[in-house]
Amino acid sequence: MRAKGIAYNTGFVVDGHNSIDHLDPARVRRELTIIRDDLHCTAVHLVGGDPERLELAARHAAGLGLEIWFSPYPIEQTPAEIQTLFADCADRAERLRANGAEVVFVAGVELTIMNPGFVDGARLDDRLATLFADPAARPRRIAQARAALDTFLGQAVAEIRTRFHGPVTYAAIQFEGVDWSRFDIITYELIRSAEVEPQFREAVRTLTAQPRPVAVTGFSTATWRGAAAVAPQSMAIVEHDESTGRPRRLNGDYQRDEQEQATYLAEMLEIFDTEGVDSTFVHLFALDNYPHRPDGDPRDDLDIASPAIVKVFENRRGDTYPDMPWEPKAAFTTVADHYGRSRNRRDTTKPAA
Repeated sequence: MRAKGIAYNTGFVVDGHNSIDHLDPARVRRELTIIRDDLHCTAVHLVGGDPERLELAARHAAGLGLEIWFSPYPIEQTPAEIQTLFADCADRAERLRANGAEVVFVAGVELTIMNPGFVDGARLDDRLATLFADPAARPRRIAQARAALDTFLGQAVAEIRTRFHGPVTYAAIQFEGVDWSRFDIITYELIRSAEVEPQFREAVRTLTAQPRPVAVTGFSTATWRGAAAVAPQSMAIVEHDESTGRPRRLNGDYQRDEQEQATYLAEMLEIFDTEGVDSTFVHLFALDNYPHRPDGDPRDDLDIASPAIVKVFENRRGDTYPDMPWEPKAAFTTVADHYGRSRNRRDTTKPAA
């Protein structure tokens, strides 16, 4: 693979509330340095809902020589609000690109289910029910969602390209049926479950046979035993506060299993690497609002439901990196080892000067 990356969360914004209360610039630079030097990443997928935070993180990433995938991530926003967000972010991304950074603009992630206006339903669960609860109505409703998304992306990408002059992509779910002719890179959120495992490698091979480069974002699984089999829904074991929507506790008893998460990522990275995927972005580095609470009720340990490769503490620092409020999971080493080997293979195959 060409670009070896990971998603870096600058804070998801829902109903005006940011999932990260304060984004510390010093911590951002330190973590991006670890991502480059210790995880051996060459690229970073910067996601979030605040344009200023995205630009802050992108400037640090540019200073470290990382390829930047500048990715505004709207959640529960109207198409008009999304257009405004994209225009703002496209201007910021172009300033970075014009100053020498390698930047790809990501024009949204899973827009049809994460936002109203494409599928009937006030919230994510409602929209998923609209799409999939009635098998007989499913083809018609998916066709309607595709048409609405196509109209939106046609307008959005045209506006983005007037402001941003680098490569543009969109992080799609496969049912969205994106017209890739308007994009420079084909990007899918590919999360393998047990149900599709027998066909998964061949499906990836089919994707990479297309003329445009293929990137994969959004892949990982949570950190409980059995999560890999249901990876796309492995975070759905959390009860949320009804008033704020913030994660509160697990909805049952689950056994922590970091090795299962690590094995899943090792298998996914091997498939993507050998089947010709251009760029991969593990999802994700840290998820601060899913803290690791090892000493209390196991149902309060929200990190069990997190796909992040580090476990974030609330009130202490880690041991491996004493200046950081987290500790690597087993998957951290898995990603570092794979990306390190991939880099070494690429370096040894370079022609002599």
